[in-house]
Amino acid sequence: MQDSIKVFTGNGNPGLAQEICDHLGLPLGRADIRRFSNENIFVQIQENVRERDCFVVQPLSSPVSENLVELLIMLDALKGASAHRITAVVPYYSYARSDKKDKPRISIAGRLIGDLLVAAGANRILTMTLHSEQVQGFFRCPADHLSATPILCDYFRKLNLENCVALAADAGSARRAGAYATRLNIPLAFIDKRRISDSNVEVRAVVGDVQGKTVLLFDDEIATGGSLLEAVNALRKLDVEFKGFYVGVTHGVLTMDAAPRIMASDIKQVVVTNTVPLPPEKCCEKIVQLSVAPLFGEAIRRIHTGESVSEIFE
Repeated sequence: MQDSIKVFTGNGNPGLAQEICDHLGLPLGRADIRRFSNENIFVQIQENVRERDCFVVQPLSSPVSENLVELLIMLDALKGASAHRITAVVPYYSYARSDKKDKPRISIAGRLIGDLLVAAGANRILTMTLHSEQVQGFFRCPADHLSATPILCDYFRKLNLENCVALAADAGSARRAGAYATRLNIPLAFIDKRRISDSNVEVRAVVGDVQGKTVLLFDDEIATGGSLLEAVNALRKLDVEFKGFYVGVTHGVLTMDAAPRIMASDIKQVVVTNTVPLPPEKCCEKIVQLSVAPLFGEAIRRIHTGESVSEIFE
């Protein structure tokens, strides 16, 4: 497999790319990526990729625009070097939030970015936990959508927490949280919230039995941390007492002052994966990061050999 498959990385998350290569028993592909004095990005693939199966690992995390352009240029460089097949491995597809035209004269950027990846040379997309699952249908090429649910559930199962309930921050998140509840064999609850203006949300009730239980809140990502802290405060306002509050999400984006806000909260632990790199300034004792490299590595192996990717989750 070493001669027929190549894995490259941009600057978005080289640590994850190296872990994926370690799992596959492959060396990380060599590429020269730098910036000219005018800030233009230069990419040169530094090994032969002619008729090879190539994978480029690059999340659309901060700095999002730089990582995106870097990815596009890498795809184009591989296409120009006559790679047999090029797969864009995008662990965090941040533009999945832009999945519909909910305001006048806006772009459905989730579709646009997918079109750009294909135009640049991607023959296939491999991603994880899209904020809106229908975005998978935006890609004009085959796309595999992985889930971090098994990894997060295995971690919480090992904590041996008692009397747990899976909590969704709102009714819209109940389906996602339900997958975790089913896998962990625990009940599901959600917070009934009603938006009364653009900036004002009214919490009305908690649907489900949460009183005296260990709460596990599941979501796709944490940005500012506002939603999960709002969930904690909502339970307090409704006089709901819980034994502990844990959070499990795939993408730990953690923008602005999310990390210190988590440290100052009643949350016992926030569990994220390494789809997005966690810089030292965002690390704290309450934040645990799990690796998704084995999952991506297995998916890449199966794509290369023509095996089923969906069977990973069966």
